[in-house]
Amino acid sequence: MVSSETSGEIEEYLGQVPSFIEALAEPAADHSWAMMRDLELAETELPNREKALIGLGAAAAIGCPYCIHFHRAESRLEGVSEEGLDEAVNVAAGVEYFSAVLHGAEVDVDEFERETSEIVAHIEDQRAAAAGDD
Repeated sequence: MVSSETSGEIEEYLGQVPSFIEALAEPAADHSWAMMRDLELAETELPNREKALIGLGAAAAIGCPYCIHFHRAESRLEGVSEEGLDEAVNVAAGVEYFSAVLHGAEVDVDEFERETSEIVAHIEDQRAAAAGDD
């Protein structure tokens, strides 16, 4: 149960105190709200649009219908189209797919990291060359 001060703050932010807040254990309740408020809802290093899409991708990957519903609505509030929502879910699915392949094949992590560095360097070189063409 959140404190009365936190309850008032939640209501100010969200227009109500959602029922799931009651499921938060008292020792962590105020802290849990602060984490949501300060990291997910506030403007931080990442724009809220990007955070909403990250939340949607993570929610889809873990298969949480509550989080999927919330982050789809949140993404729409941030101006993401239905096509953009579908794309975010598909990107998450791709990450999940390749993670299963990499783990299942027991791909060497050091080799993977080396190859990734080489790929990044190659793409940076291509971008620099393309920028020089302008």
